[in-house]
Amino acid sequence: MLKQIHSLADVKTEDIGEGTRIWQFCVVFAGAKIGANCNICAQVLIENDVVIGDNVTIKSGVQLWDGLRVEDDVFIGPNATFTNDLRPRSKIYPDKFLQTLIKKGASIGANATVLPGITVGERALVGAGSVVTKDVPAGTVVIGNPARAVRKI
Repeated sequence: MLKQIHSLADVKTEDIGEGTRIWQFCVVFAGAKIGANCNICAQVLIENDVVIGDNVTIKSGVQLWDGLRVEDDVFIGPNATFTNDLRPRSKIYPDKFLQTLIKKGASIGANATVLPGITVGERALVGAGSVVTKDVPAGTVVIGNPARAVRKI
């Protein structure tokens, strides 16, 4: 299956796997890497230093900033927020943005916020609206602000 890029998307990268669909009003920078069989829903922005694995779903309204790594089989819910600078200031940038890692099979709920430098473990689940301020162990459900573990999957 060929990749499908909507005519109203602005996609500069050539590094997109087969079967991936990118919908309208998305912006994908030239350095981004997107795996096979992904679904990138409308109004998603993906910066240069972002790597997305295979079979990933990214729902509408998500911005993926430099330093984000998303492994295979990840779900990112609508309007989830990722940050890459712990001390943001206008026109003052760090030498290198912190790397955030979303491991295989993890799910990030709608409107969750993940701070920079965090690892969300394999098959972990971040509940909708949660604010993730520290690493999430594999197979753990976290909810709240700040996110806290409530059970294992």
